[in-house]
Amino acid sequence: MPTRSDPDNWTIKLAHKMSHINAVAWDACANPVGAYDPFVSHAFLLALEESGSAEAQTGWAPHHILIEDGDGQILGAVPLYLKNHSQGEYVFDHGWADAYMRAGGQYYPKFQASVPFTPATGRRLLVQPGADVAVIRQHLITALKKLTKDAKVSSLHVTFMPKEEWTEFGENEFLLRTDKQFHWINQGYGSFEDFLEDLTSRKRKNLRKERAAALCNGIEIERLAGDALTENHWDAFYGFYVDTGLRKWGRPYLTREFFSMVNETLADHSLLVLCKRDGRYIAGALNFIGSDTLYGRNWGCVEDHPYLHFETCYYQAIEFAIEKGLKKVEAGAQGAHKLARGYTPTHTYSAHYIPDPNFREAVRDYLEEERRYIESDIDMLSTHTPFRHPSAEKG
Repeated sequence: MPTRSDPDNWTIKLAHKMSHINAVAWDACANPVGAYDPFVSHAFLLALEESGSAEAQTGWAPHHILIEDGDGQILGAVPLYLKNHSQGEYVFDHGWADAYMRAGGQYYPKFQASVPFTPATGRRLLVQPGADVAVIRQHLITALKKLTKDAKVSSLHVTFMPKEEWTEFGENEFLLRTDKQFHWINQGYGSFEDFLEDLTSRKRKNLRKERAAALCNGIEIERLAGDALTENHWDAFYGFYVDTGLRKWGRPYLTREFFSMVNETLADHSLLVLCKRDGRYIAGALNFIGSDTLYGRNWGCVEDHPYLHFETCYYQAIEFAIEKGLKKVEAGAQGAHKLARGYTPTHTYSAHYIPDPNFREAVRDYLEEERRYIESDIDMLSTHTPFRHPSAEKG
């Protein structure tokens, strides 16, 4: 008699809306007990779709993959999107698209297994606890490859996954890519001053000067989370976000409705750091709280003040992580300036499936050289940390 552990009894399905997926069943795969990643939660992905931030009209058409047993229970899942552009991904393939199109191919649409607009490392192969993890993960990878071929799209990109998944994808015909971010690692500090004591004397003095300078114009800092967050706070932050987004990208990715939905369903996992001067908010940074990580996501301001960005995004995040006993802070994409502020270079991982053999070989050659460069760059940057001794983990 078939059982839920019998692969012959499983069904692969596509869901074109998170609202069509049972939230409890999805979260049982995405966030097993003892671990929490806000970005793969049903609530976060639903907010992206329902707010109009990530939907077909914005070039992110949901095609989430599900594996169900014979009783219709979800055993595994992958957040997946069909895309007609390469925006909001933070793993850049614009050069690949140009080369493929110059050769007469059609690069778009493509598949993207990721969390939209979110360069944070997290599992992409989501499996229910107690299930046969290895078998289900293999079935999910096989389903991704089959879907890519059946849909006749140019490629499939799985981004910001843990190294373990990255290795597994590499064993299944995916091309492997690395990049770097800067993460702060908590070495069991009891306070921000404990962290400063790990720095060289010169760097320690610089950070103290920056923190004092950031607030010297009468600026006050507020940290808001949970029930303390109101729609007025989100109104203020959205203004900062839009102003910065228009200057950096031309169009902000997230709608105002997205932040209201976050306030309804993810307030306990949100940290908003707002800066006030003369009675009005002038800048802010949004973070999300995982089980052991604080994720810095968005920043914006309507007034420029020296070092205020560093204080709001980096130093406040470190203080919060220490207070809450979190293991690390992921401060988002890029930014070598984070190095001097105690954030150390860390590998990030992506995997890419390209059915076209000629295009695949060209990309493979490029990635081999790029991985060597990234490795060398991380090694070099690791020798320039502000620490007195090797107190930060290497990625």
